[in-house]
Amino acid sequence: MTSTAQHIAPEGLAAPGGHYSHATVANGFVFVSGQLPIAPGGTKLAEASFEEQTRQVLDNLKAALVAAGSSIDRLVQVRVYLDAIENWPAFNTLYAEWAGDARPARAIVPTGPLHFGFKVEMEAVALA
Repeated sequence: MTSTAQHIAPEGLAAPGGHYSHATVANGFVFVSGQLPIAPGGTKLAEASFEEQTRQVLDNLKAALVAAGSSIDRLVQVRVYLDAIENWPAFNTLYAEWAGDARPARAIVPTGPLHFGFKVEMEAVALA
């Protein structure tokens, strides 16, 4: 195990919109920054349905995990930010399909409006 942090810039994800890395690997863990519904080419899906936004966020999270040498089944904790608690059931259904047998610790936080008018954001911690 190394004591230095490795910053990950996954191919296939739009460049970060601020001063951060999509993922950082440190001390055997992968820390994935909040993933928003932004397509690989940089298109912001603010006008897309909640389901489409969620699928894009899940795809982005998976891409960050894979680029960092991890995977969905190595998730330890997931944090989900929703614009409205009414979206919780739809999120839970899509998340369960995506996560399969993985059952990391999870928090869902209703936040009100998210940046750019998005409806969902996810961050995670996984084993490297």
